[in-house]
Amino acid sequence: MHSTLQFESTLTDRYQTTVPETVRHVLRLGKRDKIHYVIQPDGAVLMTRSALSEDDPVVGSFLDFLTQDMKKHPNHIQMIDAGLADRIRSLVGHIEVDLDAPLSADNE
Repeated sequence: MHSTLQFESTLTDRYQTTVPETVRHVLRLGKRDKIHYVIQPDGAVLMTRSALSEDDPVVGSFLDFLTQDMKKHPNHIQMIDAGLADRIRSLVGHIEVDLDAPLSADNE
């Protein structure tokens, strides 16, 4: 007979939690991986590791289109000009991003 493993974690004031180590191991989760939730009709929630975005059929089709277009028309590939690069830097160059920082209350 198979035994059911059970784990629990606590929600913080910001609705964040740590996924227990055994669950991370079973789902093969690493830092920055996404988790997919399915809410069953009986209220149970199934948690799985999200598929990578490359597996998304829409994203995959778009990337295939870009690949084929670049192969057919390599002369269409151009660098952005210095003026546009400077404009982009002026808009976002001063913004620092820490991908490991927790979300602020405004961004949850």
